[in-house]
Amino acid sequence: MAVQRITTRNARFQQLQTLLGNRTKRGRAGEFLVQGVRPISMAVEHGWTVRALLYDAGRPLSRWAEELLRGTETERVAMAPELLAELSEKADGGAEILAVVGMAPDDLSRIRVHDGFLGVLFDRPTQPGNIGSIVRSADAFGADGLIVTGHAADPYDPKSVRASTGSFFALPVVRSPSHHEVMEWLAGERAQGRPVTVVGTDEHGDADIAETDLTGPVLLLVGNETAGLSNAWRGLCDHVASIPMTGSASSLNASNAASVVLYEAHRQRRAARHRG
Repeated sequence: MAVQRITTRNARFQQLQTLLGNRTKRGRAGEFLVQGVRPISMAVEHGWTVRALLYDAGRPLSRWAEELLRGTETERVAMAPELLAELSEKADGGAEILAVVGMAPDDLSRIRVHDGFLGVLFDRPTQPGNIGSIVRSADAFGADGLIVTGHAADPYDPKSVRASTGSFFALPVVRSPSHHEVMEWLAGERAQGRPVTVVGTDEHGDADIAETDLTGPVLLLVGNETAGLSNAWRGLCDHVASIPMTGSASSLNASNAASVVLYEAHRQRRAARHRG
């Protein structure tokens, strides 16, 4: 396969650069930039479409990078080191290789609902890094997917993808315009005999999260970092639970709160299996 070379800030370079900070153009192109050995390897392993591999034309490649280039049927782009560093958003020479990866469809059916379903919904997040951190925790504690609703930060933002440390490619992440689409999806699942319980998290919840049964099919809701859950979502919850705290902090960061609740669900389910 022929190798394209980019040595100046030409039109192709500028198009790649928009994938970093221009959400509209990133969405229009349907692709995003990925860097790092684990994230790129996870993207390939989980069958994501790699549209191009960008690499430093000025230095020898590692064995991993050489094997990636040999084993992936896609466009290859050899770049001037300073241009690749610019796309890497690093001043110390940049990444060895970057991947341009196609976005997955925002289809809730990508998230499989089953008897042991555990899903997470993040309502109107403002920080892409928090999205990536929740993806990482959701993957670690056995969740089946993350839904991002409302006017929210972009899960495909480089900060989100980096914060997930590769889990973004192992766990379905789906964007949904509002609660209406999600509740319609849940209604369909419930009609098929999968009674998903919706559990919201809030510092003024009705019960301690440890006293809330999370062993059945559950969708956990995490609210906006500043405003918490919207009134619409609060009204749709079957339960609203709180995390007990004893220090001077009034609340936890959204991603930290999600990690605590995901761990509690994991703990309850593991204990139930041992009892069984």
